[in-house]
Amino acid sequence: MHDIILFLVGIIVGAMNAIAGGGMLIGFPVLLASGLSALSATASSSVIVLPGQFSSAVGYRKYLKTVPANYLLLAIPCVIGGAIGAEILRRTPSKHFQEIVPALILFAVVLFAFQPLLHAQIKRHLHGSKQLRRKVRPLFVIGLATLPLSIYGGYFGPGFGFIMLALLGFSKLHQVHQINAMKNVMAVCIASASLVVLSTSGLINWRYALAMGLGNTVGGYAGAVSAQKVSSHSLRILVIIIGVGTAAYLGFRNY
Repeated sequence: MHDIILFLVGIIVGAMNAIAGGGMLIGFPVLLASGLSALSATASSSVIVLPGQFSSAVGYRKYLKTVPANYLLLAIPCVIGGAIGAEILRRTPSKHFQEIVPALILFAVVLFAFQPLLHAQIKRHLHGSKQLRRKVRPLFVIGLATLPLSIYGGYFGPGFGFIMLALLGFSKLHQVHQINAMKNVMAVCIASASLVVLSTSGLINWRYALAMGLGNTVGGYAGAVSAQKVSSHSLRILVIIIGVGTAAYLGFRNY
């Protein structure tokens, strides 16, 4: 029964990541409630989100076909940063991570709460600033910014997608769904690199991660297909409440 619950939560996590982002702000407290430490729950997240991000990328495949091939170069800083972040996580003492994870969750919640403003910024740059784009090389600048962002993604993860969407808004991609598709590809690269580093760490609870990851695969594809039809407003409010509650609970428990 417990595995079934994790599977169903995984569907929700995958769909939310595809539609609004922030899915692991739901999945993370469920893993904690299942008895995992904050460090183990975070390490297990790389297994959970990888299949969902991959299936989301497949769901956006018609938009990926229109993305210029040179944008695949962004996979390089994603892989390097994801591996570095995972290695830092691997070397972080469990007690120390337990102390900083409430702040990490609050940071992700703040990013999630302000995501609509990021989307507004994206649309503004998609419909203007053409002269600025001609003066700079946005792909090079985005590549530089992606490295430290990917380190954060490999270390903790939630909130990475929101910042990446904003960064890609300064690119030469002309559609929001192109940007979302590229973000999913980059997330796959980060999660894959993290998984390689953490696979032998002993931190991953493979049973829980695979159960939630299977659900994530289903939810990720379904969410990508229905992303244009679903309003994320109610989901956003629910995630913010759960995220703040989780951070407060962990904060009070630690201090």
